Amino acid sequence: MIKRMFLFLATNIAVLLVLSFAVRLLGVDRFLGGSGIQLMPLLVLASIMGFAGSFISLAISKWMAKSAYGIQVIENPSGATEQWLYNTVQQQSKLANIPMPEVGIYDSPEANAFATGPSRKNSIVAVSTGLLQQMSRTQVEGVLAHEVSHIANGDMVTMTLIQGIVNTFVIFLSRLVGYFLDRVVFKNEERIGMGYYLGVMISQVVFGILASIVVLSFSRKREFAADADAARLWGKSSMIEALEQLVRITSRGTVLDDRSKALASFKIHHGQRRGLAALLASHPPLEDRIEALRRLP
Repeated sequence: MIKRMFLFLATNIAVLLVLSFAVRLLGVDRFLGGSGIQLMPLLVLASIMGFAGSFISLAISKWMAKSAYGIQVIENPSGATEQWLYNTVQQQSKLANIPMPEVGIYDSPEANAFATGPSRKNSIVAVSTGLLQQMSRTQVEGVLAHEVSHIANGDMVTMTLIQGIVNTFVIFLSRLVGYFLDRVVFKNEERIGMGYYLGVMISQVVFGILASIVVLSFSRKREFAADADAARLWGKSSMIEALEQLVRITSRGTVLDDRSKALASFKIHHGQRRGLAALLASHPPLEDRIEALRRLP
């Protein structure tokens, strides 16, 4: 569940850094000249870079997931478990009225699953070995229904559009700050000075964190929506059982590999978080999700 958000945000940041470097290398930033900042060209540049970063991230999301987690795609199911996984996703995708996504398994002790891909027609649902070992089939089916619902709802595409918008503001505002710092603080009369680059670097990090809060807030809302749709798709009890089992798993703790430790701040969690931790959580507390499901008719 959580891997999808981490991969998307991390890839988006990396792409933005590459695009920012390319823009500076090509001298496109030089329209911030001595006659004053030109807001409209800056906004156009920021929009191009912002949406390019998010759409590139979306386009390579499935490839990134397969590469990062060593996902073994089930093409010809071998064994009862693979056949059951494949058949379940196939049945759920038919009920959700979407093309059959790829189904894969990756090796990790952490109980997790995620769906990603650039479109409903080009997506993948992946589950960890830890999920299969620590959950019953009924519970895993609830998790799979949740991920299939993300695909059916087009959450990755919607996330891309939101990320493109916030990227635009991050790029636009960071260059305004850089221009101000260069002209007012460093008193630089050249077209672009070190104050500009310093201001852009620092403010892009700060604004990027603020932008992530906006994106992660949307992500938390979409988790509730995917839970509700999964309950309608496959049954409320299956989803509740899956989330209750996740509470038990996270309560007793799971031995994490190095890859999972790197994702600790993005983990699905139970219990209330406060302050910045709550703002930077991609998923709402498990208890809140369970309660929301119980209130469904």
